[in-house]
Amino acid sequence: MRALPLLAVLAGALPLAACNTQTANVAAPTAPVVQTSLAAPAALTGEARDKEWMKLAPSAVIDPKIARATIDYPTREAPGTVIVVTKERRLYFVLPDGKAVRYPVAVGHAGMAWAGTAEVDRKGEWPDWNPPPEMLARRPDLPKRLEGGPTSPLGARALYLAENKKDNLFRIHGTNEPEKIGQAVSSGCIRMLNADVVDLYERVPIGSKVVVR
Repeated sequence: MRALPLLAVLAGALPLAACNTQTANVAAPTAPVVQTSLAAPAALTGEARDKEWMKLAPSAVIDPKIARATIDYPTREAPGTVIVVTKERRLYFVLPDGKAVRYPVAVGHAGMAWAGTAEVDRKGEWPDWNPPPEMLARRPDLPKRLEGGPTSPLGARALYLAENKKDNLFRIHGTNEPEKIGQAVSSGCIRMLNADVVDLYERVPIGSKVVVR
């Protein structure tokens, strides 16, 4: 049985972003083995899993000034569009009537940022992380695969982006480094607080437009 300390050690060795990766959805019957005090790991699914793993995931105090909020946000983009403004370190989910939900995010650092228009090709809950060959070449100490869980670099949810139906290897996902939200630190992907990415995940269906600028 894999215990939480092992995941924590691996996560501590992964300060880089969990981006430009091919990942797999975490199906409930094969959820990673994580020891908890409330329930047997294999029994954790759905809301029960979210509740327990959220408590085990790294946390940080976020400045209320940048916390998730519904704001006035006039835009030509249709309701349901996701807009990421990298200079602001903010993600906006467009609502009707000139409103939007604004979330704080971490974005790609210099030379690693991506901009363009894509669509949500698929979604995953507590997704696994599989570093790509390029990342493993730079960091041979990394595991070839890390199961999804409370200390995984991809966090609680991931939205996988595609351009013209082709995976562009960029993601909007949770994080195991919440203290870095609001910074330019990732390898190009958009990181969100786990609670925020769960909220966005529920709002955004597959096929939704994503604009990164």
